Parts: sequence; structure tokens; C-alpha cells
Amino acid sequence: MEGSAMLNGVQWQIGPLIITETVNTTWGLMIALALTVVLTSRNLQLDPGPLQTALEGIVSVFEKSVHGVLPQYTREVLPFIGTLWLFLLLANLSSLIPGLHAPTRDLSATSALAFLVFLSVHWYGIRTQGLRNYLHHYLSPNPILLPFHIIGEITRTVALAVRLFGNMMSLEMAALLILLVAGFLVPIPILMLHIIEALVQTYIFGMLALVYIAGGIQSQQMRQKKNRRN
Repeated sequence: MEGSAMLNGVQWQIGPLIITETVNTTWGLMIALALTVVLTSRNLQLDPGPLQTALEGIVSVFEKSVHGVLPQYTREVLPFIGTLWLFLLLANLSSLIPGLHAPTRDLSATSALAFLVFLSVHWYGIRTQGLRNYLHHYLSPNPILLPFHIIGEITRTVALAVRLFGNMMSLEMAALLILLVAGFLVPIPILMLHIIEALVQTYIFGMLALVYIAGGIQSQQMRQKKNRRN
């Protein structure tokens, strides 16, 4: 029983409530991220120090990335995409700490993130276009395509979750196999590979989320432009 619990990542259980390593690490990262944001934003100065300059640089990079895809809705979408990028970066890099595994190597965690993206697409679409106009794009150009639109929404959400899970799982397994074969003779290349892959996967997941949200917002605008041309 104990071996089964360890195999499934269960760290402790109270009745039906099961807490796994993924849950503990995820909550730890969220608390650390929230505390960091609160502490670093309490005394912002017009003449920023090194820490404030670095944080403003990170926010500026996020803002430019979002503005490049959604220039009209940067302020609305930036908080969600920026938070998603920061959390994914911390989650992907957390396995560098001895004894921890990245939450993103767990399909339940990546599924939850993909579900958040799924909800955000519809939230921003309804918020910017209204419920009726947003739902209408599912019936365009022909109502008979409605099932295909729904299947497309579901499959791309599943693909988003599985892609991140597969990449992070394979990254940790590859690093483990290399360490078993080569011992600790190549720790620095493995470390660099892990950091680069974590950054790449963070960027791709956030950009895909941004593109999905942009598609939900701009679909109605494109339809209106097409109608005006006709």
C-alpha cells in the first residue's frame, strides 16, 4: 500500500482528500509567486533599483508579446497571459531543485492549465463581443459546421495539455537516463538543456493560449469586415 502511494505520488491523505506531490508543489509555487509580487510591488520608485528594473523589464517583454498579437486588447489579456507565463516558468524549472518534480510532468496539472485556457478563450470572446455575437461565430459560415467547431475546441485543448505534459515528462526522463549512463560527468550540459527546454515550453504554451484567445476575439471582427465588404 505504501509502495502504491509512493508510485502514484500521494504524499498524504485525509479520508477521501488525497494530496499528491503535484498539488503540494503547485500550491507552493503559487504562494511563492503571490508573496513575491506583493513584496516587490509595495514600494515602487520613480527611480527604480536593480530588482524593480528587472521586474519592469519582464513585464515589458510580456506586454510587447501580447501587443504584437492583440494590440487592441493588450491591457485586458496581459494579466492572464503574464501570470500563465510566470507560473509555467517556475513550474518547469522547479525540477532543478533536488527532491522536486515539475508539476507540468503530471497530466492532471497540464489538463487544469489547458482547461483554464479553454475558459479564458470564451470569457474574453464573450466579454469583448457579447454573448450573442460570440456564439454566432460557431454557426458561421454554415450551422451544419457547429459539431466540427465544438470538436475543434475540445481537441485543441486536449492537445495543449498533452503536448506540455509529454515534453516535460520526456525531458525529465531523458535527463535521468543520461545521468544513469554518464553519471555526474555531464551535469552542466543537462542543466542548460533543462533550462532551455523549460523556457521554450513556457513560451510555446503561453503563445498558443494567446493565439487561441485572439482567435476567439477576432473571429467576430473578421466576420463583420467580410459582411461590410459584401
